[in-house]
Amino acid sequence: NLRLPLELNAGTRQDGARRPRDLLELVGLADRAQSFPDRLSGGEQQRVAIVRALVHDPLLILADEPTGNLDLETGRQVLDVLDHLARGAGRTLVMATHSREVIGRADRIFAIDRGRLVETS
Repeated sequence: NLRLPLELNAGTRQDGARRPRDLLELVGLADRAQSFPDRLSGGEQQRVAIVRALVHDPLLILADEPTGNLDLETGRQVLDVLDHLARGAGRTLVMATHSREVIGRADRIFAIDRGRLVETS
């Protein structure tokens, strides 16, 4: 499920197995790599969705409530992965969230005020 899009892209076939496996390990799901979606919890499914979005190594990562269905510790692990990719790999990360912990980790914070996007930090 995670490898197919990579294998369909020309020139990325050799990364087809390694990158998804590495990302699954980063989000703590390496041992669930062969599991069917209906055998995963909601939080595990959310982490797989994050891996699916990151497997293509995008320059821009858009994340809507990336920790919404996760317990506190798993949420922190996911934020660490996103932070590592954004800062360590030179990617841009844009997150929509209500979580104070997520907001506290941001470099810049924006809010919608009366229909306008305003910077608050």
